[in-house]
Order: sequence, then structure tokens, then C-alpha cells
Amino acid sequence: MTDQSSHNPDLVQKPETLDATVIDLAIRLGVLALFAYFSLQLIAPFFLFLLWAVVLTAALYPGYSWLAARLGDRKVLSAVLVTLLCLCIVVGPVAVLVASLVATLGDWYEVLSAGAYQMPPLPERIGTLPVIGDRIAEGWQLAGSSLETFFEKVGPMLVPAGGRILGVLAGLTGSVLFFVVSILIAGCLFVPGPSLAKGAKRFADRIIAPRGAEFVDLAGATIRNVSRGVIGVAVIQGLLTGILLLVFAVPFAGVLTFAALFLCIVQIGPALVILPTILWAWSSWEFVPALSFTVLMVPVMLVDNVLRPILMSRGLDVPMLVILIGVLGGTLAHGLLGLFLGPVILAVFYELVIAWVKAGEAA
Repeated sequence: MTDQSSHNPDLVQKPETLDATVIDLAIRLGVLALFAYFSLQLIAPFFLFLLWAVVLTAALYPGYSWLAARLGDRKVLSAVLVTLLCLCIVVGPVAVLVASLVATLGDWYEVLSAGAYQMPPLPERIGTLPVIGDRIAEGWQLAGSSLETFFEKVGPMLVPAGGRILGVLAGLTGSVLFFVVSILIAGCLFVPGPSLAKGAKRFADRIIAPRGAEFVDLAGATIRNVSRGVIGVAVIQGLLTGILLLVFAVPFAGVLTFAALFLCIVQIGPALVILPTILWAWSSWEFVPALSFTVLMVPVMLVDNVLRPILMSRGLDVPMLVILIGVLGGTLAHGLLGLFLGPVILAVFYELVIAWVKAGEAA
């Protein structure tokens, strides 16, 4: 069998032509890379805003679509109403809770840096309990003296760290502003959402054809499920917990709320915060306020068992370890924003990797 290229000179590419083709391709790729680099430099300051806005749009789009259908397909009005509702949730309760957390951390810093920490007195009801009252009072006094000695030594060492603590406090306040801007951007994405989704599918098909569109759909479903079933339920529990703590004037309401929110996101639940607070209320308050506080807090502690099966579809099964790593890694990398964004991004990545591996096995 003869080689056709030896008889057809058109099939043989001259070295000069090959070099010119390679140089031409290199120049094109270089120009494209240069434009991509400068474009990314321009987008970089707004990347997290856009990323969080995309997550919010994907999570809230079913609600926006439902509202638009009820309002006679008035898409702009529906987008405005959904945006205003989200702003009310963030600017109202969340801003109050962040302000409470900032004030609490600031007070702690002033007290500890001055070495003036004092244990609160033990409630008389606990000290007078039969059999164990005296032992609890003795242990409380011993712990108080030890902690006061400890903070007297450690307090002066906290002064050089004041800049970092103030930076953390400023970051918490800035996170609320970040959420506000992201919600406004998400509000602008609701109307062109279907066109943007089609564009994302076409782009994904160019990269990982022929399953690009399927992966985009999977990413959107994962964002909606994690946002509603994990982040949404956690925010609802955290806000309800914080509101009740503020209404009943519980000390350190901001810190307790943040701890409850963190525990809810990592799927542990707020019981580790609510139960000790209820015990403290019964030992410090009168019967009626303590009973009212307990009656309101117990349903909040259990509300995730009702909401999560409703908001999260059964088809999504993201391991708790993935959510936990996303929460911890996101918080360490991006602070309060990463607490919400981390588990969503890592869950999407996990689901895409699993789908990619299964597709390879099926092929």
C-alpha cells in the first residue's frame, strides 16, 4: 500500500508553511491570553460579588418565577419585590445581630485588655440546691478565681492584637454591606437569567462536550438544594434564635447567635447553644419569663427537622464532611461571607466531580 502523500504534493506541508502556521497560532493565543488577563484584572475586584450574586439568583429563581406567574408575567416587578424582601431580611435582623456581635466583642476586648475580668455571681437558686448546691458554689468560686488570675496575665498581651480585633469587627460590618450589594446585583440577574443560563450551557459544551449542559443543570440544582436546605434553614434558625435572644435581653446575644448559626450550617444544630441558655434562664429569671423563653426556643431548636425535608430535594446527598470543610475553609479564607459561600461552592464541586467520575465509568 503506497503512501498517498508521496504522490500528492498538496498533502505535504512545507516546513516554511508549518512554521508560519505555528507562529500565527502562537500570536493569536498570545493576544487572546493578553485580553483574558486584562479582563480578569478588571473583574477581579467584583468577582466575589458576582459569584455570590449568581448563587443567590440560582437559589431564589424558583421563587421569583412563581411570583412573576402570579403577577401576570411582570418580571421586572417580581425581581424588585424579591430584591426588596431579601434586603429587608439582611438590613433588618442580620444587621442588628452583627451590630450586637460587634458590640459584644468590643466589650470583651476592653475588659480583657484591662485585666478586669470578673466571673458573674452564681444565682442563689443554684447555690441553695440540695446535695449538689454547695459543691456547685465551691466549684464556681474556684473557677472564677482561676479565670480572673488567667485573664490578668493574658489581658496585657491582647493590647498589641487590638488592630486585628478591630479589623475583624470592621469586617463583620463590611460583610453586611457586601450582602446588600450582592443582593442588588442578583436582582438585576433575574430577568436575563434564562438567557444567561443558555449561554453558560453553550460555553460548558465547548469545554466539556457533550455533557456541558448537563453539568450546568447539575450545578444549578446543587446550588438551589444546598442554599435552601442547608444555608436557608440555618439562616432561619439563626435569625429566630437571635431575635428571641435580643427580645429577652440575653447577655452576649450576638455571639450566641453567631455560634448557633455556625452549628446549624455544619448540620449539628443549635441545641448546644439553646439548651444551656434555657438552663441559665431558669436559674436566673422568674418562672413566667423562663417558661415563655423555653416555649419559644424549643420549636426554634427543632424547626430544621421540619423545614429541611421540605426545602431540600431527596436526590441530593452531600456528605456532612463536605459541608463542614466548606464552612471552615470558607470562614478562614473569606470570613463571614465564606461561612455561607464555602459550603455551596464545595458542594457544587463535589457533585460535579461525582457526576464526571460516573460518566467516565458509564463510558
